[in-house]
Amino acid sequence: MIQTIGLQKRFGAKVAVAGVSFEAADGMVTGLLGPNGAGKTTTLRMLYTLLAPDAGQALVDGHDAALAPAEVRRRIGVLPDARGLYPRLTPREHVRYFGRLHGLSGRALEARVDGLIELLDIAELADRRVEGFSNGERVKVALARALVHAPRNVLLDEPTNGLDVMSTRGLREVIRRLRDQGRCVLFSSHVMQEVAALCDRVVIVDRGRVTLEGTPDELKAATGCESLEDAFVAAVGRAEGEP
Repeated sequence: MIQTIGLQKRFGAKVAVAGVSFEAADGMVTGLLGPNGAGKTTTLRMLYTLLAPDAGQALVDGHDAALAPAEVRRRIGVLPDARGLYPRLTPREHVRYFGRLHGLSGRALEARVDGLIELLDIAELADRRVEGFSNGERVKVALARALVHAPRNVLLDEPTNGLDVMSTRGLREVIRRLRDQGRCVLFSSHVMQEVAALCDRVVIVDRGRVTLEGTPDELKAATGCESLEDAFVAAVGRAEGEP
């Protein structure tokens, strides 16, 4: 389970996150939806211990990301906005390396590596250097790396950004499998189709604040809109009308 409680973050005079509170439950896909610059990536970075909050708490399975970062890192798998792959390593080497960082070794590690290569359908790429891979191929490698230690919580920052149709469909299926395994999946997006296709719950953020949250049907009911896209526009417009 992932929780944020009054989470705040400033960069100089710029308020990036202004008191964000929400919950992402196990066995569900929660979407963090908002326009560019809404504070989605900053919120995720505080959850996965890259940034320390100025106020509030970022909790993973009850552990505070600022106070117990090592424990939180053990419990999360992260697909960051910058994929961060080493161009001269192969996918197999990437996944194996990160597995070792998480304390895996021997047959258990190799079984995890082989299983993720099969799950993400990258067997033909597994022993090629990632330099020159397409964006979709790079996302698959980064996701395999994030899942090697079987984390209960998975954080994905704009996971389908730049992917083609087939790669997007494949990634959707992986996210659904993670949910069906009882994991907590939290992903940020500004793509309405992804949120509508995948999310059990949606948290809409704008200008660093939560403006609306609930199931897609609850969001539509709260705004009186017939589509999730219209509900999103209404929620963002509501925030922009505030002083």
